Amino acid sequence: MIKNKLLHKIVIIVPALAGAILLFSCKADTEAVQYFSDKKSIAGVTAYNSEVIYTENGKAKIIVFAPLTIHYQFAEEPYTDFPEGITVSTYDDTLGIESTLTSKLAVYFDKKSLWHAKNNVVAKNRKGEVLYTEELFWDQKKGIIYTNVNVKINSVNGVVFGKGLVTDESFSSWEIKQPYDGEITVD
Repeated sequence: MIKNKLLHKIVIIVPALAGAILLFSCKADTEAVQYFSDKKSIAGVTAYNSEVIYTENGKAKIIVFAPLTIHYQFAEEPYTDFPEGITVSTYDDTLGIESTLTSKLAVYFDKKSLWHAKNNVVAKNRKGEVLYTEELFWDQKKGIIYTNVNVKINSVNGVVFGKGLVTDESFSSWEIKQPYDGEITVD
């Protein structure tokens, strides 16, 4: 009889204790679930070694390559992060390369159609001119590329330094906002 009462108490106490442990352990997890259920901070798509091809009338116009692409589609302002950098190539109608751009970091803002490249940004056009800067914006809606930081442009005629730049999407027609005095001619 004593054995039965002890067994009866164990049968009641063990599930009650397990339920209490489960209940109290879930409270801490509830906070974690709430944190991770905030869709704004969760990446919708992550891709490795991605290549995106933008076409116009069936012809490649822009190819973007990135070692790591993370798209935050649920953010208040959806964006795509390229934390390991990008390489962008633009093409003319004959599929000749118009320009190339590389950077160590980049972000694309979906709603604004705005690219932001940073850290060791290098852009080259078909004339062989090479732009070096630390930050560059590409506004696809306006069709312009610009920066407000220091720039250096190497061309066949020499090297030009300045602060700020505005150019077209092919980097073929550019203007330095505040050119530094002097020009270094390369023989």
